[in-house]
Amino acid sequence: MHKAKKKFGQNFLVDQNIIADIIAAIRPEMDDNLVEIGPGLGALTRPLLKKLKQLHVVEIDRDIIARLEADYPQPSLKLIIHAGDALKFDLTTLSAPLRIVGNLPYNISSPLLFYFADYAERITDMHFMLQNEVVERMVADHSTPAYGRLSVMLQYRFYMEKLLDVPPESFRPAPKVNSAIVRMIPLPADKIIVKNEKLFGEIVGTAFGQRRKTLRNTLKGYLNEAEFAQIGINPQLRAENLSVASFAAIAAFVDARNP
Repeated sequence: MHKAKKKFGQNFLVDQNIIADIIAAIRPEMDDNLVEIGPGLGALTRPLLKKLKQLHVVEIDRDIIARLEADYPQPSLKLIIHAGDALKFDLTTLSAPLRIVGNLPYNISSPLLFYFADYAERITDMHFMLQNEVVERMVADHSTPAYGRLSVMLQYRFYMEKLLDVPPESFRPAPKVNSAIVRMIPLPADKIIVKNEKLFGEIVGTAFGQRRKTLRNTLKGYLNEAEFAQIGINPQLRAENLSVASFAAIAAFVDARNP
C-alpha cells in the first residue's frame, strides 16, 4: 500500500462517482494527445487509458513510477511515463495540440498554472483538480473578495469554468480543504487583449501588492492623475475593482507612452 507523501502534497482520489464525473467532463477521444500531471495511484489514469490510444503521464514520486512501470512495462506504446518535476517538463517535446489533466499538488498549484499558461498556444484545454479556494480565485469576477492577481493573470489568457465540487472524503488521506475541478480553455490569439505581457504582469502585480491601497498610490509609478482621467479610470478605486480589460487598457496606455 502506497503511503501518501506530504512533501509531494499527495492526496489520492478514491471516490468512483467523482472519478466518473471527471472523465465525463474531460470527454477524452481516442486520438487525443493527453498528458496527465501526477497520476498517483491511477484513479484517472486507468479510465483514461480505456478511452485513449496513448497517454503521457508526468510523475515525480519514484515509488509511484515503479508501480506504474510494473503495471505498464516500459517502453510502452500505451502509457508513456515521464519521470520528474512537472514544473521542469518541456511540453514542446510532445505533439500539439495537447490536452492536460491532473490532480495538482496544492502546495505548488499556482506556479504550475502559470507554467502551463506559457504553453497556451500548444494546448486545447486543461482540466485540473485544485483546492476550491484557488478555483474560486481563478474564476472570480472583479469587485468580489476572491478576485486578485491570479484571477487577472489567468483570465486574460483563458476561458475558465468551475465544473465540480469535490469533498475531502473523496480522497485518501482526506485533505483539510474542499477541492474543485476547473476547465481552462486558451483564448484564441485574436481574443487576447494584452499585447505587452511583461508590462501587464508588472502592473497587475504592483496593483495587488498593496491591495487595500487605491490605484493612485499603488500605480503612481505608472500613471499620474491626468493620465488616469485620460484612460477613464477612477484612481480612487482599488485593484480588486478593476476588470481585466481595465488592466489591459492601463498596460496599453503605458506601453504606447513609453515606446
